[in-house]
Amino acid sequence: MESLARGGTRWKRFAVVMVPSVAATAAIGMALAQGALAASFSVSGQQFKVTASHLVGEDFVQYGAADTASSGEEKNKPVAVVGFKSATINDLCQSVVVPVPLIGDMTMRLTAGGEKPVEAKTLYIDADDLHADAKFTNIDIGVDVDKTRTGPSAGDKVKGKYKPGSFAQQADSVVFDNVEQRAWATTAGTFTLKGLHMSVSKGAGAECKLKKK
Repeated sequence: MESLARGGTRWKRFAVVMVPSVAATAAIGMALAQGALAASFSVSGQQFKVTASHLVGEDFVQYGAADTASSGEEKNKPVAVVGFKSATINDLCQSVVVPVPLIGDMTMRLTAGGEKPVEAKTLYIDADDLHADAKFTNIDIGVDVDKTRTGPSAGDKVKGKYKPGSFAQQADSVVFDNVEQRAWATTAGTFTLKGLHMSVSKGAGAECKLKKK
């Protein structure tokens, strides 16, 4: 199995997130060495939004898990963990609204991949909501999580709790268009962002939205 869930898990809640989930997020500063993905961390307790016009991923795998939050009313966040051996992303946008004392809400926004696509290796996304147009090649649904043949870095297991024999999905490749996603965390072996731009603005009006064609 290529990667397994981080943190404590509430297995009865998997059904609400076991749908094909994907997108990519600009996790600057979280690039880990190839094959050293066994990092375990608590998520911030704040979700972030991600949009992308087009994503192509190779060696897709997905299974249910729960992220452990460092704050908030609910400590265990049910997610669908999605992994790729490699992916390219066009028109990537990530935003998060952060409450700042004495100022109010501030939106941090990051964009990349407008002219040249973002490139990611050994990519994992922990998400709980996705909208996209999807095409899978050679997909298997309902695979034993311990028997998947696709995903990043074969044989590399992430330390943490998971349920042996639970539900997973796999595919040789996927294509997603018009992606809108809500995520808790992203990790990657390498994450190359072409045309990176970061901005900070007051209020929540600058959150990422799909461009209307």
